[in-house]
Amino acid sequence: MRIKHSFFSKPGYGVALALLSLAPLSGCNGDGPAIEARPQSIGFGTAPRLSPGGTATVSATASSGLAVSYSSSTPAVCSVDSGTGEVTAISPGTCIVAANQAGNTRYAPAPQATQTLAIAGNPDQSISFGAAPVLSLGGLASFSATASSGLPVAYSSLTRAVCAVDASSGLVTDLTAGNCIIAADQGGSAGFNPAPQATLSVAVSAPSSVAVPGPPTGVTATAGNGANTVSVSIGGVAGGGSPVTGFTVTSRPAGVSAAGSGLPIVVTCPSSCAGYAFAVAASNAVGAGIPSAFADVITDYEVVETFVEPDTQPKNTMFVGSFRFDSTTGTVSNLHGTLSETMTGGASLYPNDTMTWLTLGNQLSSVSATPGGVNGLLVTAFLLNTTDTLSANPAYGGTDGWSPGSGMGLYYGFPSAAVPGAGGTGNAYATIFVDTSDPTAPLTQAQIDRLAYADCTAGGMMGGTCMTGTTVAGYGTVGTMSGYPAAQTVKKK
Repeated sequence: MRIKHSFFSKPGYGVALALLSLAPLSGCNGDGPAIEARPQSIGFGTAPRLSPGGTATVSATASSGLAVSYSSSTPAVCSVDSGTGEVTAISPGTCIVAANQAGNTRYAPAPQATQTLAIAGNPDQSISFGAAPVLSLGGLASFSATASSGLPVAYSSLTRAVCAVDASSGLVTDLTAGNCIIAADQGGSAGFNPAPQATLSVAVSAPSSVAVPGPPTGVTATAGNGANTVSVSIGGVAGGGSPVTGFTVTSRPAGVSAAGSGLPIVVTCPSSCAGYAFAVAASNAVGAGIPSAFADVITDYEVVETFVEPDTQPKNTMFVGSFRFDSTTGTVSNLHGTLSETMTGGASLYPNDTMTWLTLGNQLSSVSATPGGVNGLLVTAFLLNTTDTLSANPAYGGTDGWSPGSGMGLYYGFPSAAVPGAGGTGNAYATIFVDTSDPTAPLTQAQIDRLAYADCTAGGMMGGTCMTGTTVAGYGTVGTMSGYPAAQTVKKK
């Protein structure tokens, strides 16, 4: 076979090949750049704390002294600035930050180093104990711990041979002389991370002789869950050196009593428990001790009122609040809550509404009333620390400046004062009815008719007229926008 053209037959190839064979191979004799490839490593500093949306800076250092670069191995959880190490938390979870150093002619690339950051989805909380109680053999005392979140804590004894504790109340029973260690825990919630456990250590002393228990302290009495009942408990009692075996509850005025070996003691009254106060005496193997001081029956309640508003349907005016009732003295204190403004917000209904809500934090009126022949109290909470709400001008039917149904619904100071809706200060209030024999009893129509509200703030104004809710039967007039009270419910907290 005849080959016309080939690489080897091209003119000048033989000369080039000869020259190539004589040329030195560059780099093979050490004349090129040297690579030392010294090893290096990367170390991180202390991991910062992060919460969603927050930022913190990680710090990594290469042993070579060369600059490191950062990256996120979990980009859905966090991002990181490659140069500065600033980490931005994106969502709760585990954030992994990687640090790299690529090396140079002197150092080999460093093995990648990582740091793990926990991005908590909720804020942290802590637990603190109150003052340590005095513990004596056979006695009872209350430990008190509070979580910074406001959530309830659970108690436990870490020295069960020495002392026992009620998990919810913190009431400790002293079993023997020694060191009593109580732990408090809060397991967290949808809004808070679990709290680190807190502990308190108190010595249980042994008296030199055995005697009857002392008078109980910290006695509390609240309305029971059953009709005409009261739940009585104590904060502590000196056991006299012998375990407490029982408790006896007596009343003032006399006639109601109960006994039991555990707490609380539930007392049943012949009809209503209104007007009674209660004392407790503890017993041990030696005998019955001195009774405690009498304690009033004090209970916290929640209240919800509904006022129908024909002109703003489907939304109604609502008052949602709470109060404290002393059934021994028949008095209400600390009525407070929020009042909705139906002329604000969208069409969504309570409790998923978008209305503006006013904070009524000042209980300034409590008067006796007997609607339908039932003894009770009309109690009113105000937005401002004054009762001045509606016109006091007699020309407009004004009286004391706030009474429901007075002043033709005009704002206080009409017409000379600035209109609240135009920038002046306006007041608002809500009135509830408390049946002093049973605050949770359903209201009769006569009692509902005595409920009322007035809103003279910007969100409740129509020119110089405030939004009000009353009935003709209760106050001689219906509300300014035909609003009227329709319901009230009260339940124990």
